[in-house]
Amino acid sequence: MKENMSYMFQAGFLGTRAPFFMDFVTLIVAILPFIVYGSIIFAKKKNYKMHILSQNIIFVVAVIVLGYFEYGVRVGGGFDAFIKASNISHLYAGVVLVVHIIISLVMLFYWIRTVVNANINRSKGLLPGSHSKPHKLLAMKTFIGIMLSSFTGVWVYTLLFMS
Repeated sequence: MKENMSYMFQAGFLGTRAPFFMDFVTLIVAILPFIVYGSIIFAKKKNYKMHILSQNIIFVVAVIVLGYFEYGVRVGGGFDAFIKASNISHLYAGVVLVVHIIISLVMLFYWIRTVVNANINRSKGLLPGSHSKPHKLLAMKTFIGIMLSSFTGVWVYTLLFMS
């Protein structure tokens, strides 16, 4: 492990067995639906410039946080290393983890599609406008995925570090 990244594996700040990086990522994951919803409010109030800016920033930050998380998990030994201190069944935690991963991957696919399509359609002058209805439908699916991913992510954290 690189010396400058060792802080990631020091004790976290949420008072559990989790390392710092896991506490940080879990906190971001837990508040993500609220932040995204705040950005949705901009669109509902027809403040499209703030909606676009905030959605793009939130998406980029979320992808960076995901990369940070993946790095930490890989260097930290993965699921098997984190489940060792838990009293929860390995099988049960593994099933919850797999469900979380599936939801998160589907959500990420929808989120990428939503952001890319929105930026393309906005540059073509189709948003707001003729593409608003399909955008709202795709965005709603994305937001539901973000909420489910957040919930299952916190659930996995709870199983691994609070039991």
